Amino acid sequence: MDQHMEKRLRELIDRQEIIDAMHRYTRGLDRADRELALSAYHPDAIDDHGPVVLQAAEFVDWALAMHAEQHLSHTHQISNIVIEIDGDTAHCESYFSVFCENKVKPSMVTSGRYVDRFERRSGNWAIAARVALAECIYQVADFEFAPGFVESVRSNGPAERSVHDVSYQRPLQVRRAVRGQDVPMSAEAAAARPEQA
Repeated sequence: MDQHMEKRLRELIDRQEIIDAMHRYTRGLDRADRELALSAYHPDAIDDHGPVVLQAAEFVDWALAMHAEQHLSHTHQISNIVIEIDGDTAHCESYFSVFCENKVKPSMVTSGRYVDRFERRSGNWAIAARVALAECIYQVADFEFAPGFVESVRSNGPAERSVHDVSYQRPLQVRRAVRGQDVPMSAEAAAARPEQA
């Protein structure tokens, strides 16, 4: 392999390792897996998250406690990832969307950007500094579902905020028998549905 191709391959590997760290952070928060979320950071990293500016361990503890106190469920997504690698430092920007089912309604969606400095130390890429910029915060209006619909959609769960979630199962096994949808999505669809004989 020539030097140009070797350099390009090294950059692709570096980029993937940085993206993997970003995903460990989001999955760690959503599954309340402290060690997984912390693995995205170097121990001395600082996270300026708006309401708090904390070192990595203190920030993850704060975030997990805040989510547990305020939300029934939440999911973090990352997209539009830009990575500029300069030796053992990478300057990164990614867009985030966080969907929160609040214990006290209304629920909410927050979107914004993570601006990160990643550093490679001892071969490991992790966050050394993060500024989380919330750009949009939306209320999510509740609407009426058909009776039984929410329970039907969640019947293959529960989705756990712990290492007992199905995503940790190895190998994954589907435990339920094959079946079709038996509950309409909306109250309007339920009203329009012909009566079962």
